[in-house]
Amino acid sequence: MWGGAPRRARAGAAPPGRGGGGLAGPRRHTAAERLREDPWLLLSVPGVRPEQADAFARALLGADCGPGDARRTDALVGWLLEQAALRGHTALDAPAVRAGLAERAVPDPAEAVRHAVAEGAVLVFHDEDDGDDADEEPGEDGDGAAPEAEGGTSPVLLGLDRYALAEESLADGLARLARSGPEPRWAEAAGPPELVRAVAAQGLVVHTGGEAARAEPVALAGAARALGLRAAVAVHSENGRRRLGPEADAVTVAALLSGAAGPGRDEDGMLALDLLVVLDAPQLDVEAAAMLVESVPDGCRLVLSGDPYVLPSAGAGRVFGDLLAARVCPQVASRVPDAGPIGELVSGIGAGELSQVDAPGREVVIVPVRDAGEAVHRTVQLVADSVPRALGVPVEQTQVITVGHGGSAGTRALNAALKQRLNPGPGRFGGFDLGDRVAYARTPGRTVQGRVVSADAEGLHLDCEGQPERVVVPRDRVESAVRHGWALTAHQAAGMRWPAAVVVLPGDAAGGLSRAWVYTAFGRGERHLSVVHGVDQALARAVAGPAAPERVTRLRALLEAVPAAEEE
Repeated sequence: MWGGAPRRARAGAAPPGRGGGGLAGPRRHTAAERLREDPWLLLSVPGVRPEQADAFARALLGADCGPGDARRTDALVGWLLEQAALRGHTALDAPAVRAGLAERAVPDPAEAVRHAVAEGAVLVFHDEDDGDDADEEPGEDGDGAAPEAEGGTSPVLLGLDRYALAEESLADGLARLARSGPEPRWAEAAGPPELVRAVAAQGLVVHTGGEAARAEPVALAGAARALGLRAAVAVHSENGRRRLGPEADAVTVAALLSGAAGPGRDEDGMLALDLLVVLDAPQLDVEAAAMLVESVPDGCRLVLSGDPYVLPSAGAGRVFGDLLAARVCPQVASRVPDAGPIGELVSGIGAGELSQVDAPGREVVIVPVRDAGEAVHRTVQLVADSVPRALGVPVEQTQVITVGHGGSAGTRALNAALKQRLNPGPGRFGGFDLGDRVAYARTPGRTVQGRVVSADAEGLHLDCEGQPERVVVPRDRVESAVRHGWALTAHQAAGMRWPAAVVVLPGDAAGGLSRAWVYTAFGRGERHLSVVHGVDQALARAVAGPAAPERVTRLRALLEAVPAAEEE
């Protein structure tokens, strides 16, 4: 059918065409005109690689361009930071940016960074430097040099304004809530004692725990409502909202912010609430967290709750981890363990131990495989036959989880094999057929599961979980926003659970494993977990290794600097 600079930044505002992302400009300049002036602006288009932009520039400019062209190097600095954001970083240290430029044949990376700073294509931060020159603009010494750390005591970070502004806004908002003093009304609440005492004392509280611990902040919200207070519970996904049950009266964070669900806004545009409980808080990226906190009124209590061992957000930032590390508010750790063999296994992984657990009801099954081909075959067999027959879990309630989209047993390969078995068809509608299980990313990091119900000139029509009406994905967005959904990555699956999960670990996945990845993936099954295991000792090494890959962010430093700034 159809195929403004943050307060600690040492750089000025980005001029037109720099740092803004995309090709849109003033009306007098069309995209074509801007590309003729600067062909490397093509790098601001998502998915375009440097080699493609270089080829376009050579075809347009011929001998008038080279690897050191300032237009090219400015665009490359921005592209490197955008790629870093896709990996979760909100900034990069200057040596990492220079190294990235050197890999792309930039003849003088240090000069390229200086030029990008002077042009406003990138912002410079020296957050730990509280000396007299903290607000000095680059170039005041006449050479436009990016500042370097004196004596190597404090790293110089480079970042894009969108993430810098989000982190600074978030830090200010969290500090505002943390300064909220005691509230006598909370002393009468009948909820979990530790949480009640914490929210009675301060406006910002962090709550940690596993799946079973989610009941505690939900109970706090119920106790608040019993007192006549306005309370809301927000979760990351529709899947998470459904698991809480209707009595929790939960909404998704996205629906709360958009106004599609929840209490609505007061006359000042703030959420009309006395308490906001946010579950799955590790899945908040810095931009969503900033919007959320900006919407919380003075006097409202904010409880951010989540499992500190899961993978952080798919988007940029490490909000929950940075807030825990900064210790600027009360932290309440749940003592409620996750029950059963899966709970025991996952708890051990969180502590860095991979142990065998007793699973008399076949709650945990290890399926060894020799290669990726066997891994795909056994996965299809488990989903389509073994799990439904042996455990009574229907196919549609079993979720496959793997390390990445590519590779011999990534989501693409697994979804192709699962589709062939479960819903074969020619892919008449942009690669999809009626009845296909899909994962729809309305925005980056927000995966909604659904099924294809029809297609027409408007686009692909989906029946998505939690959506009362059908979702229509325009034809030009189908390729980028919709994937088959029998198999997901662990990042996509975070904040969601299913009766059964099949985790696939082919040999070529070893490099993508970490303790946080294993913890997240293994914890997605409620009643059953099958592990298709082909990575030998790499699994145990990943679990025994660091908790999670580090992310370069500024939020912790900004939060820790707030008390000193207030005293000044």
